[in-house]
Amino acid sequence: MREVLPELLAWWRAGETIGVGTVVATFQSAPRPPGASMLVGPDETAVGSVSGGCVEGAVYELAQSVVESGAPVLERYGVSDDDAFAVGLTCGGILDVFVEKVSRETFPELEEVAADIEAGRPVALATVIEHPDPSWLGRRIVVRPDTPIESTLGSPRADAAVHDDALGLLASGSNATLTYGPDGERRGEGMRVFVWGFAPKPRMLVFGAIDFAAAVAKVGSFLGYHVTVCDARPVFATRSRFPEADEVVVDWPHRYLAGEAEAGRVDGRTVITVLTHDPKFDVPLLEVALRLPDVAYVGAMGSRRTHEDRLARLREAGVDDKEIERLSSPIGLDLGARTPEETAISIAAEIVAGRWGGSGKRLAAVDGRIHRDLV
Repeated sequence: MREVLPELLAWWRAGETIGVGTVVATFQSAPRPPGASMLVGPDETAVGSVSGGCVEGAVYELAQSVVESGAPVLERYGVSDDDAFAVGLTCGGILDVFVEKVSRETFPELEEVAADIEAGRPVALATVIEHPDPSWLGRRIVVRPDTPIESTLGSPRADAAVHDDALGLLASGSNATLTYGPDGERRGEGMRVFVWGFAPKPRMLVFGAIDFAAAVAKVGSFLGYHVTVCDARPVFATRSRFPEADEVVVDWPHRYLAGEAEAGRVDGRTVITVLTHDPKFDVPLLEVALRLPDVAYVGAMGSRRTHEDRLARLREAGVDDKEIERLSSPIGLDLGARTPEETAISIAAEIVAGRWGGSGKRLAAVDGRIHRDLV
């Protein structure tokens, strides 16, 4: 939706009714990802794409029909369908496209959602795309961190389940179709909800181009982070050594981090992992990291002995006890990890626990809700 939002908002503000088709699920070699949208405007103009040209004609006609009837439709297009070649989807993929009517009456929250997206504020939009009760189709809730639900999908149970899961998708800036029982039951089928997570990916800054860094970058990418690996040594900081990273930067770590913070590219969702365990890199870097006003996590690798030596050097450099309390060192949870891959899981587990307020204990040993609110 993001790519067609300006046109959608302009028509919405003018009081027009728009047909909107959105890819909500893909299978095999489908050309557009979930979240890709196509508009059919009041002047019969088509904006955007759901398939790169394969099924636009069919979706266009369906959108016109939905605008007339007002009833949302979930349609599947694929080569297994009898009319697949008729609509042009010959690439071997399968698309689920949800088509709905959008206007001031059907989507009164659009202006506020668009303002959040424009300002870079995290917001998720959850829409019922399949349900045994047709009256649920097209119902939506807007999900924001630390904000109560103002509308409803149809029941408090469904609202709570979708709200929790939408927060998780929002934390990683992801889109997904979620499946529940008709009343939001976790174990069940019948209701499908598509969630747009409108937020830039959170950043993971990995300092130290060592073998452990490659594993941490891979896990960070899997968790939905935009991963940057930084090291001052060009012989180690190479793209070939870190294929899972989004960026590989050759620079002194403290200088790079200070520059990113000054440019506004470090925020409250950023996690920082310091893996060099070399004082000439670690101490200047941690001086910068621990004094940033709002990063989600700062962790540093090293043995107990390295940790104690690092603390002494930080205090000598003027870092106070309150700032040092923000440091997770030795990095990670106590999983007994030994290999780089196991250590990366340990680090990731600590980051996830910090994000959601988890204890790091076995779930079998604790009571209360399993899914927590974002910290």
